[in-house]
Amino acid sequence: MTEPEVGLTAETAAFPGEILDSLHRDLLRHGLGVVRLDDPLPNDSYLKLGSALGTPIDETAPAVQPYTEDGVVLNLRADAGITQDVSLQPFASNPLSLHSEGSGRSVANQPRYIVLMCVEPGDNSASTVLVPMAEVAVGMSDEDLRLLRATRYADAPGVPPIVRSQGDHTVFSFRDFQQDTLRWVCEADGATQHAVNGALGRLLARMYEARGASGVLWSRGLLVVIDNTRFFHGRTAGLPRAAARTRHLKRLRIR
Repeated sequence: MTEPEVGLTAETAAFPGEILDSLHRDLLRHGLGVVRLDDPLPNDSYLKLGSALGTPIDETAPAVQPYTEDGVVLNLRADAGITQDVSLQPFASNPLSLHSEGSGRSVANQPRYIVLMCVEPGDNSASTVLVPMAEVAVGMSDEDLRLLRATRYADAPGVPPIVRSQGDHTVFSFRDFQQDTLRWVCEADGATQHAVNGALGRLLARMYEARGASGVLWSRGLLVVIDNTRFFHGRTAGLPRAAARTRHLKRLRIR
């Protein structure tokens, strides 16, 4: 798996200047922005960057409050070991299945951008995996896409369908539930349980087989901005045991 090809190398002191210009340009063209800084941005600059991209989303989940700064910055420290507790998975060493962020929320409440910045890559470091939605869509049949455009999560009122159009892009609002059951409803003409389950299975297969997947190998100061309407993301497994240095990323979700 290759690293993303887009990007800029810059000094932290150069913020905002060329750094913001590069991010805006690459997000528009590629749905992905990468800046290799010589040092992580201080929190005030990191928050300014988030505000320049949109509106930072509050971190309200009770389980993440010990990891939260300024209400919106989440410190992703890989210190939870191996856990099946979904609320702690961002801090775990488990692999994280491919997903779009906030797929169980309305479009208005889903983040447009996810801003990740590496403070410490750690000894038990895992890679962030990026899969272009365009590559997933191109491998799906017209019939499967038709069904999924009319299929949504059953237990989350107000959520969008699993597939929708946004401008020229096909957008997925979906996560791999792995061992958990996905309850869905479909309003497509002629839809059967067999047909929809088949389309969902083929979507999952395509997510993990799509060409163009890349892996972010974290280093101190590396900053990555992901367009949540153009990429699925996930995480490879880290070392299951505690390490001398724990991976630490900072995350902002931007509406």
